[in-house]
Formats: sequence, C-alpha cells, structure tokens
Amino acid sequence: MITTGTHHDGHPTASVGILGTGSCLPSQVVTNDEAGLPAGVDDAWIHSRTGIRTRRWAKPDEATSDLAVAAGRAALENAGIRAAELSLVIVATSTPDAPQPPTASAVADGLGAGPGTAAFDVNAVCSGFVFALTAAERMLRGTGGYAVVVGADIYSRILDRADRRTAILFGDGAGAVVLGPAAGGRAGITARLAGFGAERDLIQVPAGGSRLPASADTLREGLHYFKMNGRAVREFVADQVAPAITRFLADQGVDPRDIDHFVPHQANGRMLQDLAERVGIPAGRMRTTVESYGNTGSASIPVTLDDAARRGGIRPGDRVLLAGFGGGMAMGLALLTR
Repeated sequence: MITTGTHHDGHPTASVGILGTGSCLPSQVVTNDEAGLPAGVDDAWIHSRTGIRTRRWAKPDEATSDLAVAAGRAALENAGIRAAELSLVIVATSTPDAPQPPTASAVADGLGAGPGTAAFDVNAVCSGFVFALTAAERMLRGTGGYAVVVGADIYSRILDRADRRTAILFGDGAGAVVLGPAAGGRAGITARLAGFGAERDLIQVPAGGSRLPASADTLREGLHYFKMNGRAVREFVADQVAPAITRFLADQGVDPRDIDHFVPHQANGRMLQDLAERVGIPAGRMRTTVESYGNTGSASIPVTLDDAARRGGIRPGDRVLLAGFGGGMAMGLALLTR
C-alpha cells in the first residue's frame, strides 16, 4: 500500500492541486433498449439493476486519444494554462489506441505540448485515474510544473454485446484535470493506493497479450472481450472498498459527514448507493453521472468531477473524496481540498 501527500502525523506536505477540469463524451447516445437488445434485456430490466438510462459510444473513427485530447484541452482552458507550459502528460486507460506507442504520446502531441514533455500511460483499469493523479502529484511536488492527467476509455470496442452482465454497463468517454502549484502552497491532494492481485481474474480481457496472444482460436472463443464476475466484484466493494475508505478518512482525521463531495467510480448506480451508506456519506453528497453515461472506466471519476465542478457545486475549501476501484483488483482513494 502506498500513501502520498502526508507526513507520519497525517499533515499534508504537498503543494500540488487541481487547477482545472475538463471532459469529453461522444455524441452518440445509446439507450438501454438499444444496448440491451442483443443481450435480450430492456430499459426496465437494466435501470432497475444498474440505475443507468443511457450511455455514449464512440463513433467508428474515434479513438481513445481523440477523446483524451478533447478533455485535456477543456481542462487546460478551464485552468488558464497553455499546453506549452506542461511538463507531464499521463493517460489512464485500459483501452489504448494500440499496444504501442503509449496513448499519452498521441495526447501530448494533440494538445500541443512541447517536445520535452514526458508522456506515459497508466493501466489500473477503473482505478487508473486515481493512480495517475497520484503519480503526477508526486512527480510535480516541489517542481512548480504543470501536468495534464486524463482518464479515457472506449469500452464499446471490447464488449460482447450478447453478454448482459457487461454490455449494458459501459460507455465511452474521457475526463481530465490540470495539476499545478496549489494556492498559497496549501496541500491539495492526499492519496492511498492498494492492490489485491490474487483477485485479478474477477475482471479481465483474457486474450491479446503475451500470455494468450490473439489468434483465430481466441477470437472464436470470444476471449478478446471484456469479462467480469459481477457478484464477486460487488462483494469486493462491500468487503474491501467500504472499510478502506473508512480507514483512510480516519487516518486523515476527517469524519465522513464532513465530506462535501463524494466522487466514486461510476460502476453501478445501485452499488454506489450501498457504498455511500456503508461509509456514512450524508445523502446528497455523492456525485454521479452513471445514469446518463454508464460506467466509463478510468474516465468515470474525472468526468463526474468535471460535471460537479461545472455545475458550480464545488467551492473553495470543500473536501472532495475520490474512490476508484476495479480490475487488478485495484483501489485508489484521494482526498482533495480546493
């Protein structure tokens, strides 16, 4: 387990904060009836189990980097920072443009970042954005530089449309933040990361890597599609994520009732309600976009954070709690102060 942004006494030492947010959702809106038709389920069935009404799917000519660049540009504009000022671009994704080169290279170029800007990808699946945010915060601490951190995924490309356990849940999108010196030198981000590798098979795309290269056989067996043990994932969230959030907040000396905005990974609307209740987050403090956008993977937290910020709901001094969880299994928690 890695903890960043704190001394042993729990007081923040970092001077890096979020200066701006942005997002990009594809224009194609897909209803529950459309997504559920190949799987033999309808709007009523999907909404009652997931809280999802619609999601966005990318057009055939749109790639993960296209959405990421648009989100990054929006975040830069919101922050009032020029791309030429960036020293770092990190893209969290498990659906990259290609195995190589890193999608972040295309994003840095698309944003107009300078030739010396470091760019790399992070794959911690749905926790990826918090992992990338933590890495950027650590790298920028004390340097006075700026970074764009993006969570972006196009899950519609790896879904078995006939699998009702997965095809109905996912949408495509990208969300981004700009990191830089926090106002007055005040710490802006405290994070905790954890992994549960023994449970890595709960969420997976079995084929296409070095263990099981893509072949006619893997394609025929559908092993290139996203697969998830939904019941076990729900148990993981209840048994591991909820207690971890409680411990994390206690270590920071923060009561759950003092959280102004809870921004969890938008996995499933019903699951999120249960999670908020287990942690003790007051009603009305959880921010969600799952009803309109579905589960957008590593994009779900930054998309929802941007949605809340642009609605004017996040004020200076607010405490914002991010909670990412998913494939790995992995978990990333972050406490933000504005």
